[in-house]
Amino acid sequence: MAVERSEPTYRLALPEPTTSFEQDAEYCVLDLGHGWTEYRIHDYDELFKIPGLYEKLFYDILQCQSPAVVAGALAEQLDAVGVDPSGLRVLDVGAGNGIVAEELRARGVGKVVGIDILPEARDAAERDRPGVYDDYHVVDLTDLDDETTENISAGGFDALTCVAALGFGDIPPAAFRAAFDMVAVDGFVAITLRDDFLTDGDTSGFAGLISSLLASGELEELAATVYRHRLATSRDPLLYRAVVARKRRPRG
Repeated sequence: MAVERSEPTYRLALPEPTTSFEQDAEYCVLDLGHGWTEYRIHDYDELFKIPGLYEKLFYDILQCQSPAVVAGALAEQLDAVGVDPSGLRVLDVGAGNGIVAEELRARGVGKVVGIDILPEARDAAERDRPGVYDDYHVVDLTDLDDETTENISAGGFDALTCVAALGFGDIPPAAFRAAFDMVAVDGFVAITLRDDFLTDGDTSGFAGLISSLLASGELEELAATVYRHRLATSRDPLLYRAVVARKRRPRG
C-alpha cells in the first residue's frame, strides 16, 4: 500500500505547449524554495529523490497510463489460459518506484521482484510503496557476473514485465535479453515500448531484437495494442505499443 504523502513543498512547471521536444529531451522546472531549476524528465535519479514528484509529473500532469494498461493486458491473458495470478512470479525490469508492481499486486499477482540500475529507484520504492516487492536488485543487466545472475534467477520467474523503460538508452536490447533469459520457458512477457521502435526505421535496436525472437519462435505474441502512453510536454499524445507474449523454446 502506498504511503500517505503530505502536500508537496515545491512548485512544478512545464514548457509552453507550443514548444515541442524529442521525448528524451523533455524537461520541467522545479522550485524547491530556492528558485527554479531545470530537470530533464528522463533523469529519474533526480526525480525519485523528491517524494511524490514522479507521480505528480508523469501521472497527474502527463496522464501516464502504461502500468495499468500492461498489468491489465497481462491479467486478461492469464485469465484466458486459466493461470492463477497468485502463483505468478514476476521479474519487473526498470522497476522504478514500484508503480507497475502496485498494479500487478492489485490484480492478484503473488510475487514481484524488481530490477533497476538506479539505487534512487529502489530507495523510492521502499519509501513510497514498502512491501510491494519481495526483493529489489540494483544491477546493470549488461554487466552481470555469474553469481549475481544465479542470485536473481533463483526467484524462478515465470513472467517478465518491462513498462515504458525500453529505448532511449534506459534499458538497451542486451539488458532486455539478459532479463528474458531469466524467465522460464512458457513464461509470460508483458512489455511496452514506443510504437515507432518497432518499425523498419528503428535505431534503438528493439525492432531487430523482437523480430528475431518472433522469427526464432522464442516469443509467441498473444496480444498487442497501440495506446496513448502519456502526453508529451507539448500536450500531444505519445503512442506506445503494449505486447503480451509467451516465451517458448526456439524452433530447430
